[in-house]
Amino acid sequence: MTKIAIIGSEKSGKTTLAGKLGKKGSVTDITMYDYAKNDKVLTTIDATGYPASVKSLLTALNLSDIAMLCIPPQGLDPLAAECIISLDLLGYKHGIIVQTKADLSYPLALEEMKEKLRKITKGTVLENWQYHTVSTTTFEGMEELKEIIFSMGDRVDAEQRSLDSLPARVVIDQSFNVTGIGCVVLGAVLQGTINAKDKMVAYPGKKDLEIRSIQMHDVDVKSAPAGARVGLALKNIQSKDIERGFVLSAHENVVEDITLECTLSQLAKEFAVGDMLHLFVGLQSAPVKVKSISSEGKNAEKAKAGKKYLLELAGTKEISYSKNDRFVLANLDGRQRFVAFGYSH
Repeated sequence: MTKIAIIGSEKSGKTTLAGKLGKKGSVTDITMYDYAKNDKVLTTIDATGYPASVKSLLTALNLSDIAMLCIPPQGLDPLAAECIISLDLLGYKHGIIVQTKADLSYPLALEEMKEKLRKITKGTVLENWQYHTVSTTTFEGMEELKEIIFSMGDRVDAEQRSLDSLPARVVIDQSFNVTGIGCVVLGAVLQGTINAKDKMVAYPGKKDLEIRSIQMHDVDVKSAPAGARVGLALKNIQSKDIERGFVLSAHENVVEDITLECTLSQLAKEFAVGDMLHLFVGLQSAPVKVKSISSEGKNAEKAKAGKKYLLELAGTKEISYSKNDRFVLANLDGRQRFVAFGYSH
């Protein structure tokens, strides 16, 4: 199956495009659209809570394997630029840049815009992404876009088979009670293979549980591999004990304070010891205070754009993570809110 996040500014036509990629499903700060035909299964996730909340954007991207960045004929605005920065900080591997509302422009102008975008994205993870034009009025180019998505999805699926044998991890984005069943969660298998009757732990809450049953696109299955979007009925836990961002696993690190080896974005606003930032990992987030900044073993009062630092951060609540998880730091008061990415030290 293919999971794609559709992102861009409010005037990019992304939500109209999402509606043509599947049937509208659950709506929170993200909106799901589902499509299934023959052996092709697609979940499109629209970050509808963005730009008001960067958490919506990061949630959509972290639940997906492919990103679709929508750019209208007017070109980049500050929000589209922020989307590019977020993709680069996440190290997002697979994506498509879609020039929307193509019927409102001319072929030459679209080609000129593509060249501008290539220059802007040079040196970022988007540098070699594929481009496609589509009308969000007549929807010319939609069938070709679907072919591109499914072709890319096949490559992603092949890559994910190397993750099937790793220890299982499932990230949760919804939790609720179902009468007669109990706690049900929706999420995605990050790595490994899960099976009915598996015993796992919900982190950071450290709640033991058992998988009662598994569904993929409303069909009961006995197991689910890496990359699968799943619905799980759980035993020995209540829905109030598990929330978005929790990870089902055999073991996760659980901390409140953390030290990160960070690289600041070239466009980040500098910050200082004592400043408050927002920490994101997977679907979890928490406000953090900068306790110390150091570079090459020397203490610094400020962290500056494009530089690498060791940051000691004091948290406000427990978060869980695994060794290779990638963290993102944001300044929610900034015009361009994304600051840095990093890994646990």
